[in-house]
This record gives sequence, structure tokens and C-alpha cells, in this order.
Amino acid sequence: MTSEFRHQALTQARRLFSEQGVVPEGMIAEPILRSWRRCAEQGFDMRGARRQEPLTRAELMALRERNEHLRQACRSALTMLRREADRTGSLVILTDASGMVLERHGAAEFASRASRVALMPGSPWNESAAGTNAIGTALVEQRPIAVHGDEHFFAPNRILTCAAIPIADPQGRTVGVLDLSGDAVHDHRHAMGLVSLAVAQIERSMFTETFAGCALLRLHPGAAWLGTPEEGVLALRDSVLVGADRNARTLLSLDDAALGVFRYEDIFEAGHFGERNGVVRLRTHGGATVYATWLRPVVQTLNPGPATVAREMREMPVMPANVAPDPVYDLAALTDLARAVHLLDGGVAILLLGETGTGKELFARQLHARSRRADGPFIAVNCAALPESLIESELFGYEEGAFTGARKQGSRGLLRQAHGGILFLDEIGDMPLGLQARLLRVLQTREITPLGGGRPVPVDFSLVCATHRNLSPQAPDAAVRADLYFRIAEYTVRLSPLREHADRRAVIRALWQAESHAPQLDSAVEDALAGYDWPGNYRQLAAVLRTLRILASSSGVVRMSMLPAEVLAHGSRSAIQPDRTAVVSFSAATLDPGIVRGEGGLRAMTAAAMRAKLAACGGNMSRAARELGVHRSTLYRRIGSTAHKPGV
Repeated sequence: MTSEFRHQALTQARRLFSEQGVVPEGMIAEPILRSWRRCAEQGFDMRGARRQEPLTRAELMALRERNEHLRQACRSALTMLRREADRTGSLVILTDASGMVLERHGAAEFASRASRVALMPGSPWNESAAGTNAIGTALVEQRPIAVHGDEHFFAPNRILTCAAIPIADPQGRTVGVLDLSGDAVHDHRHAMGLVSLAVAQIERSMFTETFAGCALLRLHPGAAWLGTPEEGVLALRDSVLVGADRNARTLLSLDDAALGVFRYEDIFEAGHFGERNGVVRLRTHGGATVYATWLRPVVQTLNPGPATVAREMREMPVMPANVAPDPVYDLAALTDLARAVHLLDGGVAILLLGETGTGKELFARQLHARSRRADGPFIAVNCAALPESLIESELFGYEEGAFTGARKQGSRGLLRQAHGGILFLDEIGDMPLGLQARLLRVLQTREITPLGGGRPVPVDFSLVCATHRNLSPQAPDAAVRADLYFRIAEYTVRLSPLREHADRRAVIRALWQAESHAPQLDSAVEDALAGYDWPGNYRQLAAVLRTLRILASSSGVVRMSMLPAEVLAHGSRSAIQPDRTAVVSFSAATLDPGIVRGEGGLRAMTAAAMRAKLAACGGNMSRAARELGVHRSTLYRRIGSTAHKPGV
């Protein structure tokens, strides 16, 4: 589009908007049209001029003093842009977060013209004061904005062509705007690129200063882009993510909820390619590959991968040996975790929903470990395991002599033990209805009256509950009072069962490799494990993997015959065609017939598959048994002593 045609189109658009309040689609950019509408809603007239509201000299000095940190951070970038502005007859403008001009540098001749429209230090350039313009509209839209000539709302401002980008601090808060403005008569198509480079430099300076004591990881999907303004930067302190610049947030889909909650291993998979002091290739849990290098030396040990989390879970002394490792591996679950931590810190009660074995208590322990109450106690109560006759005294405590058999010194009770920390009520749906009323009272008053005691005791704890049941008051068999439900379910997290995991094979490998010196899993074994539905979820899987490690400890080999019967039977059923006439697949052929108790047809097909494998191995019985994952005697017994002869 030529400049003359563009000018005519904008003139027509301004006339239509001024007279009718509408502009045909496509005549002007959507951000500009939105700004025009905002200006019209404030009662502005396109043919008028902006209000002249400059600060006094004293007010300007005070404003600059309040924004001294921003001005210092921008000094180098302003010097760079000033040279460009002098060369092109332009002005570089720095404003605060409200659009008040702090600095103006550049061509003296154009500065005189710009002063006529109040583009000078001490003047407001937000939309409420100056109508549609790059600075004010960029603040509203929170994105880079260019406004050329007639796109400005007020007619006098049409002498300008401007490109502006908001400046964000390391916490993502807008602290100012950087703008390059010139004469609308000239072509300034380079302006946005220059401003973008300068803002990247400013934000990097602020980021590195803020996280001076942290390890800084630079990353980008392309190795060639490392060291450029396009790269993202993460700040890590003791492996915990404490900062992410805007590029890193976009690249890794991070938000404020991740800061202080996600660890390095929550974002990246175990292992990397390359040298730590050079460029490495990392894979995120979302499946993306990025190239990375350390901007600042690593001052702490980073041990990436799900194995770290699994090990941490095993090392918790309060956890029974048969509990599954932490199932929180995918980014969606981590996002739920991060959001739940922030809500828990804000006093919101969390309800965890999930089938048995999905790791509800482990999720709750992660909440505790990453919350502000991490130094306080974590008190877990299984409401289904406590006898109904004892649950009241165990929860609320009792005074000496409160009942027959009471301890001489009384008992504080689990609710008081949770003071300063987190109370985790597992299987809350199994709590007797009578006690639900008492619990509701505690949650409302934050006071506990022990059995046999007349004086309430204040308590302070965060509440996390869990259940495998539908507790909704609308459910026909609702197990929890409606008033209590709305107290404990202020935010709900659903933990998905293992069968819904996008990549069960990756989970199996991660948990298997969490143990040092674990033998290699055969692909057929992996197939069988990954193909099983795991009704007991992560707890069941962890138990099976532990059993396999023990069985394989002497030989160092995991065989199909070591798998539980239900896993083998599931594999055999999935391998058989519905009409029972097709040849069994190779995965079914690996089943140990001494374990499978299927139909006679299955036995016959299994034997046929074994004979086929033996023939493929040239009659070598030991090799065939090894490849099938069964013992040689099992193979010999199943297909007969003459089967080892070639051709049989």
C-alpha cells in the first residue's frame, strides 16, 4: 500500500468514525480501532486537541526520583537509541508505568515540534490524556504498538509516527514504556526493531541484577539464537525456579504460579546432550527440545529428572514402603500443583480427587514442601482407617480423665498437632456425619475444644482433603454434608489415573531407572507393563516394579515369566483376535504358559508361536527361550523334546 493511498484510507476511516462511530472491517488495525472506541467512550473529539497537563519542574524532579531505578536500568539503552534518534531526526522517549514522560532525547529540531503537542518530560501520554498513541495504547494493550500519523486520535498528534513497547520487571509487572517517535512524513519502519532490541537489553539488565545470587540458564529452540535478544532466561536458586523473563515464560508456557514452586526437574527431563559449560540440548516434559547454556556459573547442584522426585519420595521417613513414587510428571499436573500451592498459601482449602493409588497423599506432601508452611508439621489422617469410636478423640484430643482409659496427661489431638502446618484429611468421605459437624465448627472458628475440656484452644493450619468418592451435594450418595463440602472444596484438583497418562512407557522407565543399577527392561516386558490398565495406579505399578527388581537381582535379567499373572493375562487377551482363528502376535508368544491359565485355544496358539520362534532360531532351544523371555525348561516342556530339531 503506497503512502498516499494509506493516507487517503485513514482520512476516510477517521471521517466515518467521527460521523458514524463505525469503520469498515480491514480499514485500520484492530488495536487502533479498539483505542479509538475507548477514546470515543471518554467523550473525546477527533478534531480536538489533547489537554496540556505538564508537571511543574519540582513535580518532574520528584517523579524522576521515584523512578530512578528504571532510569538507571535504561541508561545504556537510551544512549544507544539516542545516537539513532539524532541520525534520523527522531526522539527516544522513556515513560513510567502510567505513561508520564521521564526522559526525552534526540534531534533538537524535531523536539521543538514535538513540544507543541506536549511530547516532552512531565507530560502524560496515557490514552486518557493523549488519546490513541503508541505509548498509551501499548500500556492498555500490554504489547508493542506502532501508531502512524492519522492513526492518532487527536488531529494535532498526526505529525507523529511512534513505536512503543512496555518494559516489564522480572516479576512481569509493567514499570515503564520505551518509545521512538519521529516525523510522520518520513519512513521509520526500523523503529520497532530498534526499540525491541533496547527493551530486551533493559529487561535483561534488570533480570540479572534482581537475581544476582542465582544460576541463570539461557535457552532457545535454536542454538544459533542463544546470546541474542530472542533467547529466554531462567533464574534458579537451589534448583528452584525463582525467575523467568518474558521470552522464557512464552517458550515454556510458565506463569507466576510456577515461580518458587517448580524445580528444574519439573521443567526438563533427565539427562542432556553436550557439555555443561557449553551448549546443551534439553527436552521439556511437554516434549519440546531447547538449547541452553549457563549465563552465570552454577552455584548449586541440579539433579534433573523424575528420578529425583521419586528418590525424594522414597526418602521421606513417614511414608510406608509400599507407597508409589510421585506421579506428578506432566506439565498439566505441575501447573495444578503450582496453582494449588499459591491458593493454599492464600488460605484456600484444597480437595484432591482421584482413584486409589493416584498419589493423593504424595501430592499433598508436595503442596506442604513447596508452601509457606513447609517448616511446619504435615499431619496426615486417614479417616477411613481410624475406628469410629476413636476418631473423635484422635482428632480433637482430650483432657485428663475425659473418659475411661484416657491417658493421664491427656492428648493434644491431631488437629492441634497440625498447628502452624498442614492438616491432610485423607478419605474425608468416610468421616462419620456427627464428626463432620464438629470439624465444620473448627474450620469456621479456628478453635478446638478437647473432649472433657471447657476452654477452646486456637489453631492455625492449612487444610488439604482427599477422597476417591464423589462428594458433591448433588450426588445421590453424597457422603459429606453440603456445608462442610463447600468449606473443604474451595479449590479442587483431580489426579488422573495412570491409564490416562499420555505416555505410560515414559513413566515406567522413569520409575524403573529411579533405582541405581537397575537391570535393563526388555522391550516385550515394557510392552506388557505399558499395555496394562493398572487399576491400582501408581501404587500398584511401584509394587510390581519393586518385585521385578528383587526377582531379577540374581540374574540381572527381567523375564516375562516374572510379571504378575494379571499383567500377563491382560497382554494375552489384547493379543488374541476376537474370532480366535488368527495367528497370535509375537507379544503373546512371549507369555509363559506355566503362568497363563487361559483357554485351550490360547495354549495351542502359544505353543505354535513358540515353535515358530524356535524355527527362527535354527532350533537353538537356549536362544529361543532367551528371546521369548522364558526358562529353557518351560519351552522344552511346552512344545516337547523333539521340537529342538530344525523344521519341527
